[in-house]
Amino acid sequence: MAARVLRPRAVLHRPTIAAFCRPYHSFDHPAPSQAFTNSEHALLSAAYEHVPDHGFSHQALTLGAKDAGYPDISTSILPDGAFSLIRYHLVTRRQALARTSQTLWGEESSGSKASVADKVERLAWERLLGNTAVIHRWQEALAVMAQPSYVPASLKELARLADDIWYLSGDTAVDPTWYTKRGSLATIYASSELFMTNDKSAGFADTREFLQSRLGAMLPPSRRTTSAGGPLDVSDRPGNSRSEAACDGGGGGPTADG
Repeated sequence: MAARVLRPRAVLHRPTIAAFCRPYHSFDHPAPSQAFTNSEHALLSAAYEHVPDHGFSHQALTLGAKDAGYPDISTSILPDGAFSLIRYHLVTRRQALARTSQTLWGEESSGSKASVADKVERLAWERLLGNTAVIHRWQEALAVMAQPSYVPASLKELARLADDIWYLSGDTAVDPTWYTKRGSLATIYASSELFMTNDKSAGFADTREFLQSRLGAMLPPSRRTTSAGGPLDVSDRPGNSRSEAACDGGGGGPTADG
């Protein structure tokens, strides 16, 4: 009688909720790894002080390395060169929005909540103001970001900015509008940023008017509801609050790596 060959049975793993949750990328919900190493952060933060005078350039990096006590050759730890300095600006100014949100609405009472739309506008405006010190250098930065090698990273950071703004504004919807809202906001922010580089009005008043008009078209008055309820707040809809809680309240997309 022939011996029976036993074959290992395939083990089926049931996907858990965690498998479908993308970690939310913001100051309050940091990504698994830091955007910059300690040495990179030290060099870039020192170099950033020279951007107003020297732009997002190798010269600024060299001066920053000297200020931080590194030899000139240390700039070689930044393979993307000047773009690393641009990305440092993008990341740090985006992360600062979490602190801004806490300052503006951290003690918000239940009877005086600002609308989600108003929060979106305010945070987008605060982020634009983050460019004030380097606005005269920002067209140079945009030219670098438009280079094919840096377009993917630039767009990724813009997408993260739009995601952060919606999340910090209290929008926790997980539905098809997740993508359209973020895509629309990213487009509006990018156009407002470009507009700002040519704005000579006091306090960039024209830029804010431009931003408000574009956001007003995206979010008509009928949808300007408070974060306590209404079309933009779906936290009370069946199936959303529990899945959100399982992901620690994170954004990042309604599906895994979708």
